[in-house]
Amino acid sequence: MYKIIAAFCLLVYPTALLFSQEKKLSADENNALLHVTVTDMEDKIRKQDIIVFEGTKSGIQFQGVSGADGKFDIMLPEGDVYLIKIIGIGKEEDYSSLEIGNEEGVYEADITVGYEPAKSFTLENVNFDINKASLRPDSYKALDNLVKVLKIKSDLKVEIAGHTDSEGDDVSNMKLSQARAETVVKYLVSKGVKATQLIAQGYGETEPIEDNETEKGRQLNRRTEARILE
Repeated sequence: MYKIIAAFCLLVYPTALLFSQEKKLSADENNALLHVTVTDMEDKIRKQDIIVFEGTKSGIQFQGVSGADGKFDIMLPEGDVYLIKIIGIGKEEDYSSLEIGNEEGVYEADITVGYEPAKSFTLENVNFDINKASLRPDSYKALDNLVKVLKIKSDLKVEIAGHTDSEGDDVSNMKLSQARAETVVKYLVSKGVKATQLIAQGYGETEPIEDNETEKGRQLNRRTEARILE
C-alpha cells in the first residue's frame, strides 16, 4: 500500500477571483474550483497520478489525473466535506479531507497533495487454484482495478512477482510462482495494458514475509506483488 512518510501537504487558499475567459473551468455560486498539484515529499511533480475527492454527504466521487506538469483542475459542488484519496496499484488510500462551505460568492483554491508511494504492493484478493497457476474468478475485480491504473499511468513499468509458501520442493515452488506471475501478466495484457509495462518474475519460497511454520504465515507468504521498477 501507499506509505505516507510525512504529514499532509494540504494547502488551501480560498479566493474570490474568477478565471479569465481562456480558462476551461470557472467557479460559480454552487461549485468550487480547485487547482490541484501532485508532488512527492521533495516537492517534485508526480504525473499520471489519480486523485479522488469523495463527498461525505453526497457519496459522489470526482476524479482528477495529474498532467505532465503534475497539475489538474477540478470542480466540486459546495456544501460538502470531501475525502481526498489516492488511487494506488489497485486500491484507494485515504489521504486527507477538505471542507467546502456553501457561502455567498465563489470559492477557488490551490491544493498541493504531497506523498511518497511505496515501491512494492501486495495485490489483495488475487487468488489461484490450489497448486495451479489458474486464477480464481474472485481475482478479477482486483486485477481490473489494476488495469485501470496501469492504463492511466502508461509510463509505469511494473514487475509482477509471484511467491509461494515453503510446502513442497524448491524447484516446483519456483516454477509455480513463475507460472502464476505470467498468468497475471497475461490477464492484464488481455485487458489492454501494454506488454512493455510488465515483467513476470517468480520467487518461489525464497522471500517469505511471515513464518512458514503456521497456517496464517503460509497464507500470507502465498502472494502476488506488484513492484514498481520505473
